[in-house]
Amino acid sequence: MVMAETWQRVHEARNIWLATVRPDGRPHLVPIWFVTFDERIFICTAPDSVKIRNLRRNERVALALEDGSQPVIIEGTARVVGREDAPWPVVEQFKTKYDWDIRDGQEYSVVIEVTATKWRGW
Repeated sequence: MVMAETWQRVHEARNIWLATVRPDGRPHLVPIWFVTFDERIFICTAPDSVKIRNLRRNERVALALEDGSQPVIIEGTARVVGREDAPWPVVEQFKTKYDWDIRDGQEYSVVIEVTATKWRGW
């Protein structure tokens, strides 16, 4: 169970680093927008992105906040879903946090839902 203070820091962060695993085992690391809901992390992205191609082969991910002075590192598993299947609070949070309706446009049409399996921080 993650501490409430740590979860609040994650919830309030503007960006998060997402690491996925390439087919040859090399990491792919990108900063990206995200929201939290129901103890999960949600990311909206393009269906043909490197991260989605990687996740279709290997569901394991790592995430980290940008703050290197007080790190929060999350390991977990990811599930790729269509944005129409994203919970309504996720859609609303993207609107509030980034002024972006994830249901608009064709480019970013999938959602990554991350369930944390391990938290680290210091």
